[in-house]
Amino acid sequence: MINVAVVGFGLSAKTFHIPFICALPEFKLVAISSSQKTAVETAYPNATYYSTAEEMISNVAADLVIITSPNDTHYPLAKLALQREKHVILEKPFVTQIAHGEMLIALAKSKGLVLSVYQNRRWDGDFLTVKNLLNTNQLGNLKLFESHFDRFRPNVSNKWRETSQDGGGLLFDLAPHLIDQTLQLFGLPEAITARCELMREGSENIDFFNLTLHYSNHLAILEASLFCASANKRFSVQGDLGTYEKFGLDPQEDRLKAGILPKTDDWADEVKEEYGTLYNADSASVIKTENGGYQHYFKDIASAINNKHAPAVTAEQAMWNIKLIELAIQSSRLRKTINVENNKYMT
Repeated sequence: MINVAVVGFGLSAKTFHIPFICALPEFKLVAISSSQKTAVETAYPNATYYSTAEEMISNVAADLVIITSPNDTHYPLAKLALQREKHVILEKPFVTQIAHGEMLIALAKSKGLVLSVYQNRRWDGDFLTVKNLLNTNQLGNLKLFESHFDRFRPNVSNKWRETSQDGGGLLFDLAPHLIDQTLQLFGLPEAITARCELMREGSENIDFFNLTLHYSNHLAILEASLFCASANKRFSVQGDLGTYEKFGLDPQEDRLKAGILPKTDDWADEVKEEYGTLYNADSASVIKTENGGYQHYFKDIASAINNKHAPAVTAEQAMWNIKLIELAIQSSRLRKTINVENNKYMT
């Protein structure tokens, strides 16, 4: 069994990590660090409470540390955990600076430790459906791939995800999901054209982005807006044989927030009313959403630790999210298309 210590007790820890650690037999939750002492001890009385992440990482008898704290703390806390001979999962984004990511990768490699980033949306059912449609050539030659992660939050909040000057804003929050999925499907693009804007009154960080990734035979458009009050148009995938369209977000986040634990293989299945539609020249058909499940990420991590192999989501892959985010910022600032160099994506 893998003993796990979790840094943080916010939305990410309580919704996306701790439920799986508690539900899966491969893991045991042994410690949590947070400023919320009463909340932690009430919810998880069998886990040791620490007031600071540094104290916990330095002293806890854990095999794996999951870091869900603000983005600008990822590098120093992951570095400390690796130095203490602990495997590490970082909530996305991996880091906020390329140099920091490279140092963590080198440190983990030197110590033979697993270093992974929580790119859980590789196990969204709708993404797996798109992947299957492309793999089985049901859309023909792909021409346009469109992926949205929109919300309706027209007012700036006081949360660190929006206000932090190092790794704050929508580009570091949601772009890692969309970029990672796109790289999984198509590899690295040849170039990127981006618009990254501050649209809300009082906003101090990017709160809208539109990224166009240029591939040899198609375009991939990735967008996130905080002014979308309608249903989220999650995917529109257009080929010369047909188009697949999908609205709404994967149900796993809402179910986890509601306290539904991932204890069955079908817990993440989408309801029929949320299925996407495949269109061709003279017909339309509803396509059952593939079975997803974020538990597969954690099961893979357990296997990587126990059997000493690379995880499905490597830190090298996650580094490309950060590199493309930096190129997107550059493209938007210069108002020009930027070529993507050194295009070797680690699979």
